[in-house]
Amino acid sequence: MVLGSQSVITICQELQDEVTRMGAGDRSLLIENVMGGEVDEAPSKPAADIRTAWGIPADAPVALYTGTFEAYQGVELLVDAAAILAESRPDARVLVVGGEPQQVDRARAVARERGAVDVMVFTGQQPAREIPSFVQASDVLVSPRIRGTNTPLKIYSYLRSGRPILATNLLTHTQVLTSDIAVLVPPEPHALAEALAALIDDPAARQALAARARAVADERYSREAYVRRTAQAYARLSAGASGQVPTPQTVTER
Repeated sequence: MVLGSQSVITICQELQDEVTRMGAGDRSLLIENVMGGEVDEAPSKPAADIRTAWGIPADAPVALYTGTFEAYQGVELLVDAAAILAESRPDARVLVVGGEPQQVDRARAVARERGAVDVMVFTGQQPAREIPSFVQASDVLVSPRIRGTNTPLKIYSYLRSGRPILATNLLTHTQVLTSDIAVLVPPEPHALAEALAALIDDPAARQALAARARAVADERYSREAYVRRTAQAYARLSAGASGQVPTPQTVTER
């Protein structure tokens, strides 16, 4: 499919590198899936309502995870980190949004077994329209993936969210995230817990991280950048059919 195509679109650097290794780099273009995203919608309800609904005190520091409970997502790693965090910051809460009912039951049981249940709140799956409200109710956004190479789509929304990102220092995240715009740690419970506690204790650092992340998102992962690259891909395809070579001047945004 790749070798027989005139124009190839990849969605992360790892795929772009693979297409290049296959010999099709000259007709491939990296276009990250930055458009839309649940976090980009306006909150459907006040953040205070989220806290009240899930029994989270108004002044409790909150770390938020949203996503599936597949093994690569690192939910169990997050549970272990929460158990460590509970010792130093029992007032904190780790809010986990997502998961099938059976997965949530198992995760809650693991949290109870490991001493994290008092600081963890499992909501199960929630309507997409309410995710922005969960984000606004949180202080830190966590992505604890333990393996993988594709960038989680939610990372692009997280960059625009106004909340700091804490993620594992793996290729799945570092294709987009750097230490200047996120806190990156090894996929290990103590490292994750310590970084989370440090962010909780430093509101100024949280604000600075979020501001830098937003600036990078506006520059590199904006709607305008997405449209520009998509137009470029169509121009390459059109040029391939006509035998002409596209130049930046022939690519326009619509």
